[in-house]
Amino acid sequence: MAGVKSASSAVSGILLVDKPAGFTSHDAVARTRRLAGTRKVGHAGTLDPMATGLLVLGVNSSTRLLTFVVGLDKEYLATVRLGAATTTDDAEGELLDAADPTRVRALTEESIGEAFAAQRGTIVQVPSSVSAIKVDGKRAYARVRAGEDVVLDGRTVTISEIELLGGPRPVSDASGEFVDIDVRVVCSSGTYIRAIARDVGALLGVGGHLTALRRTRIGPFGLADTHTLDELADSAETGAALPLLTPASVAGRLFPVLEVDTDAAAALGHGQRIDVAASPALTADGESGPVAAITGDGRLVGLVAVTKGRGKSIVNFPPDEYAPPAGATP
Repeated sequence: MAGVKSASSAVSGILLVDKPAGFTSHDAVARTRRLAGTRKVGHAGTLDPMATGLLVLGVNSSTRLLTFVVGLDKEYLATVRLGAATTTDDAEGELLDAADPTRVRALTEESIGEAFAAQRGTIVQVPSSVSAIKVDGKRAYARVRAGEDVVLDGRTVTISEIELLGGPRPVSDASGEFVDIDVRVVCSSGTYIRAIARDVGALLGVGGHLTALRRTRIGPFGLADTHTLDELADSAETGAALPLLTPASVAGRLFPVLEVDTDAAAALGHGQRIDVAASPALTADGESGPVAAITGDGRLVGLVAVTKGRGKSIVNFPPDEYAPPAGATP
């Protein structure tokens, strides 16, 4: 019947998807909307179509948690090709002039390691001109496609770890001779891995670009708990519910937990302040924020800021949305 929601359309939770190559993040969101029976689906940070790996999606009211996931640190596995730059800093762009083969052959594991080490720490990184960053209200990549010359401002990012996974691998094809190197990167939100490839290649004087990228972690969420889009579609055909993480379980990973009783939950839901007794969620002076207010039966009431022992909800979650256990029907 028109206007009647599907059985899963009122369910709220976080879905961890292993995005395949060739799909945009919007593609993944669109498919999840159909599977969940709701348009209230969002993501906590995009992945380029070439990239694979962890995409954190929020369904219904749990989209309110995505704001707090976006800024978490991230981990990637990547393959960098040294010997030529591209117009997009990755394999999807047009190959620019390849470096002199003698210079590529002269690269050593030590010199490559030093170039990657120079990217570690808090640095100012210039994003790729074909990124999704908006310039005067329009995506940078759209301006480039329209023929504009786009140079973005540098932004401060932190690259806490860069680990070379094995030694450099010589490769060659009709376009030239190159060296591939696999790396693991742990970085702050806003870091562009393809910009690392570009900058390492420039530092070595041979050019560089990204040929593979896989996101393996965002904050406390990793690939072990992900599901492919095909797996989700197959499961939906059997009538199984989406394997959503409950809002309470996710909030409990992101914030200190404040247990609240029925009366306190009702008060927070009506925008009232509550008295907060001593709790591990609070600092010594009785202040904290945000903390996850969770009832004894595992419902996330809201995110609460506490000042001088008094708590007030800063983000509420409706009581009629829940995420059932994986495989259960709502």
